[in-house]
Amino acid sequence: MQLIDIGVNLTHPSLAGQREALLARAYAAGVCQLLLTGTSLEQSEQALELCRRLDGSGQRLFSTAGIHPHDAGSWNADSASQLRALLREPQVRAVGECGLDFNRDFSPRPQQEKVLEEHLALAVDLQLPVFLHERDADQRLLQILRDYRDRLPAAVVHCFTGDKRALFNYLDLDLHIGITGWICDERRGTHLHPLVREIPAGRLMLETDSPFLLPRSLRPKPKSGRNEPAFLTEVLREVALHRNESLESLAAHSSACARQFFNLPSIVDTITEREQR
Repeated sequence: MQLIDIGVNLTHPSLAGQREALLARAYAAGVCQLLLTGTSLEQSEQALELCRRLDGSGQRLFSTAGIHPHDAGSWNADSASQLRALLREPQVRAVGECGLDFNRDFSPRPQQEKVLEEHLALAVDLQLPVFLHERDADQRLLQILRDYRDRLPAAVVHCFTGDKRALFNYLDLDLHIGITGWICDERRGTHLHPLVREIPAGRLMLETDSPFLLPRSLRPKPKSGRNEPAFLTEVLREVALHRNESLESLAAHSSACARQFFNLPSIVDTITEREQR
């Protein structure tokens, strides 16, 4: 099985000095391609640099570029031009992580909304998909997205944790849905068990959001307590269980969906042969 992890925070300081080993474990587990998440201008630049440095083939690591709603207060007069330059790099395949977070409110809500619209305008102009963050803000996110959706190639609600109403509204707007190890959390993720059955094949993608959201169902648990892309297989297992679907079927259609969404190349046999030498 070939899996694609659409959300990896490989720039996180806790992973410094471990990135090569982490990627080796991911590839060994069948995670063949990864999207490295950009959450600020600085981290978006770092994610791009990691793609260049750690992927000799140019077909395994890609990134997003954007400013997370927590950091929306950092947006200034130069941010749009800096972000546009990053989005023109060939390894950068989506605008984001951007969106709204009315749960923690680390940035004022009007500023979050303004910065989200700046990202959406760039995505329309450059015809790139959007990697969205949303917490306790689905209604406002939908209101803003409706003005842009017909001009956007695609958008995914990353790490979906919402309720049935939010899910159906997102699907009605022709959005994609990313599912993480949140579904493996018996304390707060069980409401997702029946909901994942409602996501059509072709709109569902899988992600770890590592090093966050270590699947609580994982056995044995790593001593570090950190999540990593190799554990995407546990997300696959849990989602397949609640969709009453085989692991092979879910891996095939979720990866095909991710490959189309992010315009990723097909992994060719020569890469594996080169890495095994």
